[in-house]
Amino acid sequence: MSEQGKGSVSASAAATAPGSDTYKGWLFKWTNYLKGYQRRWFVLSNGLLSYYRTQAEMAHTCRGTINLATAHIDTEDACNIVLSSGGRTYHLKASTEVERQRWVTALELAKAKAIRMMNDQSDDSGDEEPTSQSDRSELQGTLKLLVSKLDDLSTCNDLIAKHGAALQRSLTELEGLKVTIEGGEKIKAVNERATLFRITSNAMINACRDFLDLAETHSRRWQRALQYEREQRTHLEETIEQLAKQHNSLERAWREAPTLASSSPSAPTTNKGGERSNKEEASDEDEDTEYFDAMEDSPAFITVTASESSQHRRSQSNLSGASGGQAYEWNQDDNMSPSCNDVSGKELQPRRERRTRVPDKPNYSLNLWSIMKNCIGKELSKIPMPVNFNEPLSMLQRLTEDLEYHELLDKAARCESSLEQMCLVAAFSVSSYSTTVHRTAKPFNPLLGETYELDRLEEFGYRSLCEQVSHHPPAAAHHVISQRGWTLWQEITIASKFRGKYLSIMPLGTIHLQFHSSGNHYVWRKVTSTVHNIIVGKLWIDQSGDIEIVNHRTKEACQLKFSPYSYFSRDVPRKVTGVVADSSGQAHYILSGTWDDKMESAKILQSSRGGSGSEGKQKTVYQTLSPKLLWKKYPLPENAENMYYFSSLALTLNEPEEGVAVTDSRLRPDQRLMEDGRWDEANAEKQRLEEKQRAVRRRREAEASEALDEECEYDSGREYEGYQPLWFHQRRDSLTGETSFVYKGGYWETKESQDWNICPDIF
Repeated sequence: MSEQGKGSVSASAAATAPGSDTYKGWLFKWTNYLKGYQRRWFVLSNGLLSYYRTQAEMAHTCRGTINLATAHIDTEDACNIVLSSGGRTYHLKASTEVERQRWVTALELAKAKAIRMMNDQSDDSGDEEPTSQSDRSELQGTLKLLVSKLDDLSTCNDLIAKHGAALQRSLTELEGLKVTIEGGEKIKAVNERATLFRITSNAMINACRDFLDLAETHSRRWQRALQYEREQRTHLEETIEQLAKQHNSLERAWREAPTLASSSPSAPTTNKGGERSNKEEASDEDEDTEYFDAMEDSPAFITVTASESSQHRRSQSNLSGASGGQAYEWNQDDNMSPSCNDVSGKELQPRRERRTRVPDKPNYSLNLWSIMKNCIGKELSKIPMPVNFNEPLSMLQRLTEDLEYHELLDKAARCESSLEQMCLVAAFSVSSYSTTVHRTAKPFNPLLGETYELDRLEEFGYRSLCEQVSHHPPAAAHHVISQRGWTLWQEITIASKFRGKYLSIMPLGTIHLQFHSSGNHYVWRKVTSTVHNIIVGKLWIDQSGDIEIVNHRTKEACQLKFSPYSYFSRDVPRKVTGVVADSSGQAHYILSGTWDDKMESAKILQSSRGGSGSEGKQKTVYQTLSPKLLWKKYPLPENAENMYYFSSLALTLNEPEEGVAVTDSRLRPDQRLMEDGRWDEANAEKQRLEEKQRAVRRRREAEASEALDEECEYDSGREYEGYQPLWFHQRRDSLTGETSFVYKGGYWETKESQDWNICPDIF
């Protein structure tokens, strides 16, 4: 396994020369007998050798460190290096013998310098005051740099002395030879200059040594002064923050006092009071603002909560005023369920009572590793899996779950401001991941030609249809049309790889959303989902990557970043941040939240360039109003942990309905048996369905081969068209230039007539 890794990925040359203070590069590190040697990024700095999985991890996650001052360096063969310190041993391998020698040289130099630094520190550490680790590291780095440069000068001095002595010997020998008088004088002049040069170089070395002694003498004074300045800065920052909060409280108390007085029945209304209220409205944008750092670095901002009255005024005026649209009332009560804001009375009283539970999940034990150990590196859709790893829903039904928070699109359709509409669309794109946080089970792979409909026309005004249009690779087409002013369609191909410890699920395809009244057409893609702890530990899911939502009519865009989970990160887990910008790139809204809980938006008042971030990039500081809630996750139903962690919508997706197509996922027998808790029967039925599908595919391949033979035998043979979906056909998108399956119509008319004769027999 190690030879394969070495052959596939070459360990590149290190970033710097071995003689410099920091040495970086790729090496192969022995991990265990299962994985062998793995490629890792090593950094040699300050007498410490650290390694990371990738260069990007240097900012947050160090996988291991060994102190070279106490380490033993050994070489096994032409390319191997063994480092041991105490009970820790690193077995490393370079790509070439030359590369190995570079690393050995750098390690030996770093070890010698680390030992010198350790000895120097032990000589005068008795009266040193306790300081922070960062101060010590900074001071040690400065002294180490000075020592390093002095060592380089000493080496140069030795070389000069050596070559100077040899030069003088040669000149002395020349003086003994019989040469002309003029030649002898020139030789004496050269000899004198060489002697003078050697004396000068010795003086330079002595001066540098005196400078280093002086720096070491004053090191404690520098350290105390630096610590004092840092404490003073921290104290000033805390004082300023306290003053800002006190000032805000006093200002809010002053504003609320006349408001309460004027709202009493006995208080008369005067023009002076009206003028004061106008001033309050005018100064509304200046109070209780927040500061967001731009997305180049992790957000760091101070939030000062605004009063309820000021938030109420902002929601009616400021939130939509600057974007060019009329005032649009977003959720006034952040704790209120989004359905309370719906206009239609039908939504408050659905015509049909939906089910609220499914049979509890049986507690069957199964050895996961015995099945998965032969599947490493394979496409997951091609692995026969028992239903023990499934949930009683198909991938088509999971795709339909994106509509859990469809009311966000209903609200977006009523927006007159395209920037506010973009905020709601972004919240909708994030909300589709909220149901996955506990859903570690695998949905059923749909059979070719399988469909799923979700008709909520009377309750919520939309109809949804999915169809499995391809089996290898698995692809599903989805189309939703709403009477409330929007249409959504997508084709999703799931690419998944099992990597031993985790499973990567990569949805490929584009999501389109168009609003009928404005013509705004939004396009975006999904991020990568990762299932961790496949073999050992509790399964958990993470979402990571970037989403770019583009309004192709106005050229406005939203950049969303799903931050991957890191044990060492101080950020909130499952964090999502974003910026909504207009066609010129100017930012108007900041989005923040988590993909499993909620999303908020904050209107930007102004932006400015701040200081440099951790990576040297200059930050953009956004001054914003208080954030407004865009979306909040619904609580899970009672006993959800025993019902596959289904949401309220997911519980109804597999509920039997009359009149659906004969290819509908609700009629799939193995899925229904699993939902009823009859898993052994479900496994047998699943094998029967898969074998039936394979037989149909073999027959189709035979027909294609026969048609090809006829075409070769005759000039005009019959042309084999291959499998064609019933309700979707391929078309080229004019915006993205991609070819995808879109709805061609006819399904709902066929359902009305109940003529399903054209549907294939797949169950």
